[in-house]
Amino acid sequence: MGSDLQRVDAHQVGAAEYDELPELTDEMLARARVNRGGRPKSAAPKVLLSVRYSPEVVEYFRSTGEGWQARMDAVLKEHVLLHRNRRAAS
Repeated sequence: MGSDLQRVDAHQVGAAEYDELPELTDEMLARARVNRGGRPKSAAPKVLLSVRYSPEVVEYFRSTGEGWQARMDAVLKEHVLLHRNRRAAS
C-alpha cells in the first residue's frame, strides 16, 4: 500500500468540480474563524537549547521509540522533583 500523493498533486480541478461547492452565505462567513495553523500556545512552553548527552543515554532513549524526547524530559523532571524535595527538607 503506497501513497497516492503524486496522483493527488497531478489532479487539475475542473469547472464541473466547482459546481459541487455550495454558495457561501453571509451567515457562513459570519461564523468563519481564521485558523493560523500550528500548535496552540502552551501555558508552560519548553525552552529550546543545545545540550550534549553521552551516546549511551541518547541510544537508550531513542531505542524506546517515538516520543523518546518527552520520556527523557519526564525522567529529568522526576529527578528535579526528588532532589528539590530533598534540598527543601535539609
